[in-house]
Amino acid sequence: MTATPPTIGFWSGSTGQRVLDFISAFARFYMAYTWISAGIPKLNSHMALTQAIMAYEVFTPQWSDYLARLIGPLEIAGGVLLLLGIFLRQSSKVATVVLVLFIVGIGQAWIRGLGIDCGCFSVDPDQDEQIMDYFLTILRDIGFIILSLWTVYRPFRKFALYP
Repeated sequence: MTATPPTIGFWSGSTGQRVLDFISAFARFYMAYTWISAGIPKLNSHMALTQAIMAYEVFTPQWSDYLARLIGPLEIAGGVLLLLGIFLRQSSKVATVVLVLFIVGIGQAWIRGLGIDCGCFSVDPDQDEQIMDYFLTILRDIGFIILSLWTVYRPFRKFALYP
């Protein structure tokens, strides 16, 4: 088991430790919720998700289809690992890499002037006006990266099956 990182000043007391524990718990469980809630709608929206991926104009139709089948279950698996506390640091490192890749994809679409629905949390082909706000979407993902990196640095091990 890895020791808790050393703290100084206010953070060294029991109140400070409780605050850090709260932040760690929030980061872990919020990211678990985020990944699970992002993955569930994708399970039954294969064609719409394939079209959303193709709109990025990066992948071939075959790769878009493959990714559409893979993304939802992987997001749910990552969320369940965080929720159950299995491989917390490793799960959060993978989540960080995935989020960076999402930012790269969204950024390249923004730079190229593509009007797309990112397909991040819902895939609704019936809704015409789903063009995302690129800046806010990237900021949101940066926030998710911060929470994931917090879990890498200081994982909340309470209620963890295999931290």
